[in-house]
Amino acid sequence: MLTQVDYNEIEYQQQFFQTGKTKNLDFRIQQLKILQQAIENNKDNIVQALKADLHKSGFEAYFEIIGVLEEIKYALNNIRAWTKPQKVATPFYQFLSSAQVRSEPLGVILIIGPWNYPFNLMFAPLVGAIAAGNCAILKPSEIAPYTSEVIEKIVHENFDPSFIEVIEGGIETSQELLSQNFDHIFFTGGTEVGKLVMAAAAKNLTPVTLELGGKSPCIVDENIHLEHTAKRIVWGKFFNAGQTCTAPDYLLVNRKIKQDLLTNIKKQIRIFYGDEPSASKSYARVINQKHFRRLSQLLESGNVLVGGETNLENLYIAPTIIDQVSWQDKIMQEEIFGPILPVLEYTDLSEAIALVNRQQKPLALYFFSSNKKNQERILQETVSGGVCINDTVMHLTVPSLPFGGIGTSGMGRYHGKAGFDNFSYQRGILNKSFLIDLKWRYPPYPEKKKH
Repeated sequence: MLTQVDYNEIEYQQQFFQTGKTKNLDFRIQQLKILQQAIENNKDNIVQALKADLHKSGFEAYFEIIGVLEEIKYALNNIRAWTKPQKVATPFYQFLSSAQVRSEPLGVILIIGPWNYPFNLMFAPLVGAIAAGNCAILKPSEIAPYTSEVIEKIVHENFDPSFIEVIEGGIETSQELLSQNFDHIFFTGGTEVGKLVMAAAAKNLTPVTLELGGKSPCIVDENIHLEHTAKRIVWGKFFNAGQTCTAPDYLLVNRKIKQDLLTNIKKQIRIFYGDEPSASKSYARVINQKHFRRLSQLLESGNVLVGGETNLENLYIAPTIIDQVSWQDKIMQEEIFGPILPVLEYTDLSEAIALVNRQQKPLALYFFSSNKKNQERILQETVSGGVCINDTVMHLTVPSLPFGGIGTSGMGRYHGKAGFDNFSYQRGILNKSFLIDLKWRYPPYPEKKKH
């Protein structure tokens, strides 16, 4: 474990990568299995750390853990196919030749993790980096110190620091790391910090993957199952107290069913968290006072239908639904990233699509409707990093689906094969035979005929 940037450690990783050991498929598989077992052995420690950092319930903590274990399992089941050279066709003038594409590792990767899912979003990208044959430096979030400590423990006890190393620290440490010449930088966090990461990486022409956020809309059509829709919206929004980069940021509901939906949402909040959510063991807390104060200011918008209660000492903000908001309100000008759900309405789907398309491209888009034609319209007429139809957030749990943003919500993809590709480069290889050597391409070239 390092608490400040040790440039020798970065150099050691570069030297280790140059040995070619990480390119060996058996080595990659072995390291993935070591990580898998290490996580299994530390489940209780991870759960306790997430509870200490974010007051996460056991289920929400295991949700983080299982997500990483599923990524490892999927990689182990598919890595031989992913690493197999792919033959490609050659044109007629490349007579007696063959061509292939090989996925090659990039080198030494810097992975900077966030605080909201401090375990999952540190190790899930690491799975792709290992599978692709890279070394990695991990920088956990200092805002989740207990989880950072567990991450350091797992890595320190199971991996050679020349292969995987953890460097803990604050903003200054991140800035020092970003000034180094890595082969790829993977960052999860907010859009504004993402811009700083990209600017720092540009100085060394280092490629980046930015997993950011934004205002992910949840559009609700009139053709729905009310109870299932309400349950899935409430779960996706208030899981981890709304501190999820893909949480529904605002509800855009057809006015014909607005009141019925809100009635069902109120009911599901009560079923999930009881009459007093502050006493619920299933409800998390805001990460710190800075974010608590920012979120408290957003409660001043609109008309609070449900919740609104706060407790600074316990970093508690109740699951809150706010009606009568406008696009000009502060709550609609920034990503909420907390347990507050503003509600807007629309008359027809064309209006809803137009409203969404006026905003920045979101990381996720949710659409509830049984109407297949309307489902296809949403897919054809909107842009977002990912989509869930008739659910929220759960697309993140499918390893075979690429995950990432577009525009201000991010760039690059990971999970499953997309993660392997993200930490690889495609090396094109042409192999020519010595049997025949056609003279047409060699000088002296024939003079062009005059007409």
